[in-house]
Amino acid sequence: MPDDVAAARATAEEESAFSHPPVDPDAIASYGDHPDQVIDFYAPRGEAVPGGLAPLVVVLHGGAWRAPYDRRHVTPFADFMARRGFAVANVEYRRGAEGAQSAQTAEGAQDAGGVADSGAGAGPVAGRWPDTFDDVAAALDALPALVRETLPQADPRRTVLTGHSAGGHLALWAAARHLLPADAPWRTARPAPLRGVVALAPIADFTVADKLDVCGGAARQLLGGGVEFAERQPYADPALLLPTGIATTLVQGRTDVVVPQAVAESYADAAAKAGEVVGLTLLEDVGHFPLIDPAADACAVVVEEIAQLAW
Repeated sequence: MPDDVAAARATAEEESAFSHPPVDPDAIASYGDHPDQVIDFYAPRGEAVPGGLAPLVVVLHGGAWRAPYDRRHVTPFADFMARRGFAVANVEYRRGAEGAQSAQTAEGAQDAGGVADSGAGAGPVAGRWPDTFDDVAAALDALPALVRETLPQADPRRTVLTGHSAGGHLALWAAARHLLPADAPWRTARPAPLRGVVALAPIADFTVADKLDVCGGAARQLLGGGVEFAERQPYADPALLLPTGIATTLVQGRTDVVVPQAVAESYADAAAKAGEVVGLTLLEDVGHFPLIDPAADACAVVVEEIAQLAW
């Protein structure tokens, strides 16, 4: 496909995904004191679930860990799942600062012999270290109690974790906390009680993502450039945290120009080398955003992948 055609197609897919009005949740709960430390809850809207409880889908939104992209853009996706009988928890977390490059990122760019470009400088920085990871860990740790209080229709024993793009990275990372280095503050003693993980076009391998300059160098911004990137990668890169022992499926569009297919394939290869089978569903003629676009056929495929693990 010619580059101009691919770019036009990607733009149209993004516009479609962002064209849906946000859907307000049924309830909101806080898991911390910061305004971004909140979870939106959506009650199941489908037919009554046998036994009265619905599987819980936990959503971690994407947006390259950058501040302009908050959880609101995936609320139509959350509502889409709720209308198919799932209970949904849509997690917010702290992202990169607006409008200025962090000193850490600037120093890293200089250490690497580079000059901060628009992806690493003037715009919002990708993520906060360690705040982004603090929040995801805290949210998932608080979730069972919050679900019991706020969403009694949900069965936390049947939880599937999903995330798109940068959120896909966070979903894979959260499922691997028991494999983190011993000194990691987020490490858990045992695997998370999940039915599985469905990661959508995830930034799943930081080495490959960095080589491909995915999202304008977002992975390097998240961890810090130069020495910080290498030092922090074992604490943050899902491709280095395998095998998880948790059922995992990646869903990836073959024509994704935002997070290319090679990133997901590299993670699946790393899992195989670690002795773990990770499902990789590749969708023809699908880019980055249809996976979370209720108007796209790809979104129905995603929900089916979640259902296979949840039910």
